[in-house]
This record gives sequence, structure tokens and C-alpha cells, in this order.
Amino acid sequence: MFVDEVVLEVIAGRGGDGCMAFRREKFVPMGGPFGGNGGKGGDIIFKADEGLRTLVDLRYQKKIKGNVGNNGEGKNKNGRNANDTIIKVPIGTTVRDNDTNLVIADLTKHDEEVIVAYGGRGGKGNVSLATRSNPCPSYCERGEPGEERNIKVELRMLADVGLVGLPSVGKSTILSMISNANPKVASYHFTTLSPNLGVVSTKDYNYVVADLPGLIEGASEGLGLGHKFLKHIERTKIIAHIIDMSGSEGRNPYDDYLVIRKELEKFSPKLIDKPEIIIANKMDIESSFDNLKEFKKKVNEPIYEVSAINNLGLDKVIDELKNMVKEIPDDILFDKDVQEKHVLYKFKEEKPYKITKDNNVYIISGNEVERIFKMINFNTEEAIDRFSKKLRRMGIDDELESMGIQEGDIVKILDYEFEYTK
Repeated sequence: MFVDEVVLEVIAGRGGDGCMAFRREKFVPMGGPFGGNGGKGGDIIFKADEGLRTLVDLRYQKKIKGNVGNNGEGKNKNGRNANDTIIKVPIGTTVRDNDTNLVIADLTKHDEEVIVAYGGRGGKGNVSLATRSNPCPSYCERGEPGEERNIKVELRMLADVGLVGLPSVGKSTILSMISNANPKVASYHFTTLSPNLGVVSTKDYNYVVADLPGLIEGASEGLGLGHKFLKHIERTKIIAHIIDMSGSEGRNPYDDYLVIRKELEKFSPKLIDKPEIIIANKMDIESSFDNLKEFKKKVNEPIYEVSAINNLGLDKVIDELKNMVKEIPDDILFDKDVQEKHVLYKFKEEKPYKITKDNNVYIISGNEVERIFKMINFNTEEAIDRFSKKLRRMGIDDELESMGIQEGDIVKILDYEFEYTK
């Protein structure tokens, strides 16, 4: 099964909880805090693997969760960091944030990897929370929640040459003749239901050729099978137009050529600027010669005459493609805007929280507030006081009072409700 697009939810591992413990040795008076920190949660990492060709392994995974860090222990023992979760994907995989559509990574080399979601830090034990004003705290932190993201994973195959053309022009036959690939070949339309890759070997050079499913008019707008695979053409150095010069399907060869170019341009104007080669196939049929004469009058580019089924004329095609591939740099395969690794953005400074009122209930929301809330262990008065001080420093108390909150009113964070006290 060929799968080239998957939507996933990834949740990195939560950090381990810190520990609240105290020294109780016989000859250690006023022993003080002795609880260790929790371990870091596991990251979710995507790693490119040259042995994979499809995203089928992710097809039925709707959610990927990272490993949780170990909790801290007494005697100031820190918890162990969790192992990262490594997801292997094919080379040419692009990972996008599905909510913002921003590109997270474009994996183009073997063993290249990217952290898609970061694991939460471990909660602090009461040893790390000790201060001069409170040398023996009776509270600890819970582990930080791991990052959660909805992502879209797309595979755009990497190939030096992409074979394009209308159905039944002989793309699969040509691929089978010039490379080590064994695509399905049959005398009906849409025999190829997914892209096929083949390696062409010459005496001094090897290159990769992709046979892409037959395009039809309207493919760029979603008609036929080709629209699913047009994006793969973006990752080729050269476009090889395969033309049925015999007109055996009742079509005009020149019209076929125009249809394909029109669909490529509609999908992405960049495709028209790619180097191209025209291969006139089925030259073993008598009608091909008259059609070729008319075709040459309208197209002022070199045309290579072949009969794929009889393996005639393909040697010249192999040599010409080799020369073209060698002259074109590899970076043409990748989008420059995706390749940019370090981009600086200046964002408008905003408050890290938002307060809304709903029937005398004051609802506080915001990633930073919710993160702090989830890390507080509300098992002691000290922990509650610490949380209140953090909210006060963020300016939340002042804003609540400016909104008219009164003693005893309800304040809500996530699914928890509290009574407001000054």
C-alpha cells in the first residue's frame, strides 16, 4: 500500500514528579529537605530512513505518545529521563503543524532527524525548591506536561527524473526497460496506481527515475489519480514527457503534450521551469511518423524517438538523462523556503493569560497559566500559596479586581474551580 499523507496527534512525554522528602538520620539535627527532581519526559523524534518508501506504518496511528520521566525519590535521588520515541519515515518527508500549516521540518537526508514535540521537564523536588527565606519547603512540583501538536506528515518522493504523461503512453514500460524496477504493465488505463521508483545504472553513473500515475485533464483540480501525485514531481530534477506518438488512443500527440504542461503549470508554476525532455514512444507503429512530423513543426525542442516495447532508442534516452542529471545540482529538489532553518520573527507582545467572565465565574486561560497549574501539587498550604504568588506576579489578581471580582466569587482554571480570597 502506498501512503503519502497522514495526519497525527503527537503528545510528548510528561516529566516525572519531584519528590518531597526530609532527612531523618539519627545524628543529623534539622536535617532539611531531601527530595530529588523528576526526570525529563521523552521527545517525539522523526528520523529519515533510506530503507522506507511509504508512510504506511503511520497509516493507522492516530496518536503517538511519548514516554513519561521517572519520579524523583528520597535521599535526593533524581528520576531517570525517559527514552525518546523515534519514528522512522522515508527520505523526502515534510512535517507540518496542522493548525498553523507551518513547516516543522523537511527531512532530505538519511538519518536526518527533528524533534516534533518536546518532552516536559521534570518537576523539582523540595531540595531544589529551598530558598533562603524557606530553607525547608514542604512541597514539590509535578512534572511538566509534554508538548502536544496536531501534525500533517507528507511524503514527496525524491527522484532525478519524473516520467509524466497521459494514461497508456508507456511510462511503466519505459521504466521497466531502463531500470531495475518491475512496475505493473497492462493494456488499460491507470494500470499504475502509485508511483514506482527505479534505478538506472550506467557504466559511470546511477540515477533514480520515478514513474508517476497517468495524469488527465483536470488533474490539478482533483480529477483522476494524478492529482494525488503531482506533488512528487516537485521533487524531481527533470521532467520526462512521454508522448504516444502513434495516437493509438484516438488523441492528438501535440494536444497530449499541451494538456500535461497545462496541468503542471496549474499545480505549480515552478514545474514549467524545470528542465524537460520529450520522449516520442510507440514509434514502431506506422502512424507515428506522420504525427511526429506535425509535432516537430509545433515544438522546437529535441525529441527522442523510442519504441519501449521493442527496447529501441532507449540507449540515447538513458545517456541524455544521465548528462542532464549530472549537470543539475541536488538542491533544485528542495524548496528554498522550506530549507531555511533559522528564521527570526518579531511577535507582538501579549499577556500570557486571558480572563473571561461567564455568569459570575471568572475563567482564566492561557498556555503559561495552565502549564503552571498542572505542575502544582496542591497537597499542602505552602504549595497553594506558591501558586497564588505566581498568579499575582503575572498580574492576574490586579486584572480580576479591575473586573470587579468579590471575595467568594468563583475562579476557574481548566476543569477546576476555586473561591477567590484576597
